[in-house]
Amino acid sequence: MGHLLTEVVVSRHVYGGDDPAGPLDVWLIDDRGATVHVTTGSDGCLIVEESEPHTGYDMGDAGHVTVGAIDSETPFADHIGESILAVREEHEPNTGRVALELSFPRGRVRCESWAGDLRLTVRSACDAPSGDGEQHSRAGLSTASPYTSNTAVTGA
Repeated sequence: MGHLLTEVVVSRHVYGGDDPAGPLDVWLIDDRGATVHVTTGSDGCLIVEESEPHTGYDMGDAGHVTVGAIDSETPFADHIGESILAVREEHEPNTGRVALELSFPRGRVRCESWAGDLRLTVRSACDAPSGDGEQHSRAGLSTASPYTSNTAVTGA
């Protein structure tokens, strides 16, 4: 049986009176307390690593970054309390990992680096997986990449 997604924390950029932009970062927390951070790198790759959420910070005239629990419009909201059934990654030769897709009983969420931004999209349970996933991990999240050994983040 897979790990349960129990909490999701995001960071967002807020500038002046504008609505928050982002998310910039997403932290997925499972029922065993493991925390996986998903964000984008300056080289266009998708970073997936074990780390705890950071605190928000002030950026002076450029606004500030807030960090907190997700709201209902984030694609992961419908999957809180669901088992993570599978995780699939996609890689590009020049940038490394570019997408991570998590499967839940009622659908999938795709995290990807898109023009340097973190993009989260909802996939229904009946949609075919996108792309040619190179790494698969059942019953937990994985930080596998074709360049390193497969490291289970939420070991079974």
